[in-house]
Amino acid sequence: MSVKIGNIDLGPFPILLAPMEDVSDPPFRYVCKQQGVDLMYTEFISSEGLIRHAAKSKQKLDIFTYERPIGIQIFGSDIAHMREATEIAAAASPDLIDINYGCPVKNVACRGAGASLLQDIDKMVKMTEAVVKATNLPVTVKTRLGWDDNSRNVYEVAERLQDVGIRALTIHGRTRSQMYKGQADWTLIREVKRNPRIQIPIFGNGDVDSVEKAAAWRMEYEVDGIMIGRAAIGNPWIFREIKHYFNTGERMQGPSLEERMDACRTHLLKSVEWKGQRTGVLEMRRHYANYFKGLPGSKDLRMKLVTLENTDDILATLESVKNRWSEELA
Repeated sequence: MSVKIGNIDLGPFPILLAPMEDVSDPPFRYVCKQQGVDLMYTEFISSEGLIRHAAKSKQKLDIFTYERPIGIQIFGSDIAHMREATEIAAAASPDLIDINYGCPVKNVACRGAGASLLQDIDKMVKMTEAVVKATNLPVTVKTRLGWDDNSRNVYEVAERLQDVGIRALTIHGRTRSQMYKGQADWTLIREVKRNPRIQIPIFGNGDVDSVEKAAAWRMEYEVDGIMIGRAAIGNPWIFREIKHYFNTGERMQGPSLEERMDACRTHLLKSVEWKGQRTGVLEMRRHYANYFKGLPGSKDLRMKLVTLENTDDILATLESVKNRWSEELA
């Protein structure tokens, strides 16, 4: 049976790409889409930035036809501003709007946005209702288990947000106080899914970094789909590998050297095309280590690539290293 968010059909068990600040931009989303991801989101966008027409916030609204279905994720602390930001985001024609109630970082949570709303569920509900009423698009939410171990309130959050009209909920299996440390705990996610009142899709997020874990947790925690974040950085093939395993029960061979190089080149060229030469090259630097992880001399390659400022020089370096590696690995 297909999982649906409103009229968006995501297939029987969708694999989603998490919205990640400074990572899930259009160039990164492009390489993930090539590997079969079912639903993607923009980086999270500040409602304040949108209503003030900040250039960086407006640029994050860029979405492309090949990315569909795609959601725009927004965050904020002011209900009226979130309503206005929803209208601006909806005008960019995404397939859905997602609200971030999960970001744990200080400059978001300490300003009353992101995971901070887990401390004030009444306000979270009012904000969500305002967003739902501001658009005809499906509205979804991404959140955490709670603020800390003493307030794991996502069971209540799920019920109350469903009541005001959200169409799907993604739960990261950590509290805000855990940040990204320790192990994600999906047991409460399973409890939410088992709640007979819950009729919307429930997606699990946190620590899924292998085919085996995705398959095991799919069964153990009974979620409708899985959202992957950090494990996809420099490894967009994780989406096709998980799907292949689900479809065949067999583990797919990892990406070839040629595939790694192609993905890295494509990512770089898309980055430069979207952001311009200087910024595109600079922001690509955080991805090199992951693309070539485990290959001989990958650290030296990364050290060289992060010093280069010209696209042609980077492409030439990649080509020469590819030729050398091809000989060594033959």
